[in-house]
Amino acid sequence: MAKTVTVAIIQARPEYYDLPKCVDKAVSLITEAAGQGAQLVTLGETWFPGYPTWLDYSYDMGLWDHPPTKKVYARLYENSMALDSPEMSKLQEVAKQHGIVLLLGINEKVAIGRGNRSIYNTIVTIDETGTIVNHHRKLRPTYTEQLVWAQGDGAGLQAVDTVAGRVGGLVCWEHWMPHARQAMHISNEQIHVAMWPNAIERHQLASRHYAFEGRTFVLAAGSIMPVSDLPPELRIDEALSKTPEKLLLRGGSAIIGPDSEYIVKPVYDEECILTAELDLTRILEEQMTLDVTGHYARDDVFSFDVNRRRTE
Repeated sequence: MAKTVTVAIIQARPEYYDLPKCVDKAVSLITEAAGQGAQLVTLGETWFPGYPTWLDYSYDMGLWDHPPTKKVYARLYENSMALDSPEMSKLQEVAKQHGIVLLLGINEKVAIGRGNRSIYNTIVTIDETGTIVNHHRKLRPTYTEQLVWAQGDGAGLQAVDTVAGRVGGLVCWEHWMPHARQAMHISNEQIHVAMWPNAIERHQLASRHYAFEGRTFVLAAGSIMPVSDLPPELRIDEALSKTPEKLLLRGGSAIIGPDSEYIVKPVYDEECILTAELDLTRILEEQMTLDVTGHYARDDVFSFDVNRRRTE
């Protein structure tokens, strides 16, 4: 396994709630990142086909049996991605073509015929052969997110071996779940993707803390979204509606070293591809003083177990 790895975060505006266009845009951007030497590429939380930011900006979306909200939810479901879909196959093919690793945030729907019509907030890891090697569903949707996403499970709560090293990821507020973090640390993670809709200051703090605690590189990935992408069915503040280009999601993507210091500082308010070359031996250097799964652990005092059963 190589000691140095080139990674990339694609900070971009998805084609909101239009999965085919989202995939086409992603393929183009992934190809561009691969052309810049990236061996691992990621995007922000549920980039396919967009984070449900409308949960935070609509006045009445939470009303019971509200027709506009039901229409938006149905459109989200229709444009969510199944693991065995043609859209996923297209992304697997681009990974294989360029020999790169992809960590993708998707709104996931279960394959047709499985009897489960819920949507999950999911990270899919595709290795350099185009194979799906991990599939993590967010354990606990946060607050209003519970209106659109079901609870995940521990089946994908792990790092996996790839040509870019042992890679894993968590979604958003999972970075404030100590048990979820420890499950990832125990799996000997080298590169961690922290997926956020918008990497604001407290998300930066969580990402940097994770890097320091786990002695791992962290790619904090955010997205771009203007007011104009809010679903037209839902009622929003009148002043906000008059500023369609105002960014609700401002990006903030960054790359962080295992000492918690920035390798690439947060970038806001623009679409871009952030790249960095990571020296994985730095992890060993930092583990000398802190290793929460080794010499700094107290297994004689604490016990830890993960239920890895997939719940459908």
